[in-house]
Amino acid sequence: MADAGSDSVPLAGVPSHAPMPAVGDADYRLMVDAVTDYAIFLLDTEGRVRSWNAGAHRIKGYEANEVIGRHFSLFYPPDQLARGWPEYELRMARETGRFEDEGWRLRKDGSRFWANVVITRLLGPDGGFRGFSKITRDLTERRQQEEHMRLSEERFRLLVESVKDYAIFMLDPSGRVVSWNMGARRFKGYEANEIIGHHFSVFYPPEQKSRGWPDEELRIAQREGSFEDEGWRLRKDGSRFWASVVITAVHDASGALIGFAKVTRDLTEQRRVSSLEDEGRRISTFLAMLGHELRNPLAPIANALALMKRLKLETPQLTLVQDTISRQLRQLVRLVDDLLDVGRITSGKIRLETRPVDLRDAVAEALEAMTPLAADKSHQVRLEVSQSPLWVLGDRARLIQVISNLLGNAIKFTPSSGHVELRASLRGDRVELSVRDDGPGVPQRDLQRIFNLFEQGEQDLARSQGGLGLGLSLVQQLVDLHGGEVACFSKGVPGEGSEFVVLLPRSTAPVVPDKPPSTSQPHDGRPFVLVVDDNRDAAETMSALMDALGCRSVMRHDGLSALEAIKHLAPDLVLLDIGLPGLNGLEVAQRTRAEVAKPPPLIAVSGYGQERDRQLSFEAGFFAHLTKPVDVAQIEALLARLLGKR
Repeated sequence: MADAGSDSVPLAGVPSHAPMPAVGDADYRLMVDAVTDYAIFLLDTEGRVRSWNAGAHRIKGYEANEVIGRHFSLFYPPDQLARGWPEYELRMARETGRFEDEGWRLRKDGSRFWANVVITRLLGPDGGFRGFSKITRDLTERRQQEEHMRLSEERFRLLVESVKDYAIFMLDPSGRVVSWNMGARRFKGYEANEIIGHHFSVFYPPEQKSRGWPDEELRIAQREGSFEDEGWRLRKDGSRFWASVVITAVHDASGALIGFAKVTRDLTEQRRVSSLEDEGRRISTFLAMLGHELRNPLAPIANALALMKRLKLETPQLTLVQDTISRQLRQLVRLVDDLLDVGRITSGKIRLETRPVDLRDAVAEALEAMTPLAADKSHQVRLEVSQSPLWVLGDRARLIQVISNLLGNAIKFTPSSGHVELRASLRGDRVELSVRDDGPGVPQRDLQRIFNLFEQGEQDLARSQGGLGLGLSLVQQLVDLHGGEVACFSKGVPGEGSEFVVLLPRSTAPVVPDKPPSTSQPHDGRPFVLVVDDNRDAAETMSALMDALGCRSVMRHDGLSALEAIKHLAPDLVLLDIGLPGLNGLEVAQRTRAEVAKPPPLIAVSGYGQERDRQLSFEAGFFAHLTKPVDVAQIEALLARLLGKR
């Protein structure tokens, strides 16, 4: 019996004192033959296969009788055979005792697999050379995974390196640059070999480096995981740019800090634009405030002037003073109006009263207003206007303002006894307006600048032409609001003058409403109201209410018939539901403004009464927005306001 403290355990059926049986060659052969994960076989001294196990059959595809006796080079691709690689492997194994390699090998079917190969020299008991053992393992799957990982990393590296809009680079834990992409090169000006290995504080201005800000950024990033900042950074040439910076701490699988990823974006242009926008808003606010404040003293001056004229205190001196004050007051009022218009346009608060306009009428009215100014300087004004209507969709008053400003500009800068030409005609699908003069012209360098706010052409030291430089800026902005274009053409040669050309989208001729047929709608002096609602009960009760309030009314129940009624019945007022079949109320309003020369006031009547709903109504051209159920007092007040004179 074994001792109690012995670690030996007797085998069942074998006496404890019997020796362990020896492992014979047959046992080793059984073990090798049974292995399926490795191809294990013997080669003779020349490299011919002498044995073949189950793993060799599984990995390479050959049966034992197909491969034993053949040279092992049949497992190698042609490119390796061409350079004598199998012979080299055997030679190295024989000389050194062992050779290991990885590479492509061939299966019986010709397919390739990635193999790990170990060839070992075999010596007999007498030390004589007897051949080789060869162990092959199929690592194709591992190779594919590694290749996939390598390609993924390569693609990511190429992606990062090719990014131009961001500087993306790595820092080691101490803050030294260890990688450099194309964006970093473009923003900062350094080549990779100039900056890798240097501390990233080289990108910071002296005032930031002196307070240790670069190192503080790294400490915050390490503590918080990441750090974001905006501030000035330096390029290689010493110039500054405004940078958005994100620094992220990078850790390995064990959690140890291995460095920082730093992403920098150049926001210099965005900062400049933002600064200009802020400046523009401040200017707009100032102009609006200035214009409103200047109006306050202008009102009593105008009242006092009117009172002086009514007192009939006529002396040559007083008449001269009154005329002078009147002229200068008109000029001051025009400048204040320009200031207010610029403020409204630049702040987006101007609203166009858009409807069909025959540009010939606007030209005639503008010319009539500018004729006295031209007469004061003895100018000859030539008018050349199309005989056919020039319909555009726009704000009549603003279009007159555009033409007046262009005419006024030409008259102001053209010397006495000069010539001004005003033309208006069709040009394809657009209407062209042109104002030409024979004044000093505009230098080539100023052709675009003159449309900027507060910009003017060159003047003498006395600034004899005066002005604030608002007229042409207003022209450009108003033309833009009408969907048009304006340009200046000039050689800058005195006497050849300049030409300003405005192009506006051409519109179709509007429908002029017919008079209501006297047989069906007799005119009895009462205001004529069109009631539109797809709910017949609502329409009938509203129509009855209109009759009770002293109006005569007709009803329509869909958008298309409502539009036709507006065009052909010429109502004085329209009560229009928003939710209509066919065309909805907003679409009816928009088409009425675009297609009717003198559209009637439109009152929206809707079940929706949110602020956004009201805003949509006003933008479509409604005069007011009433929410159902309509308050009778409210609608009666609107009728009195809009139809009181009728």
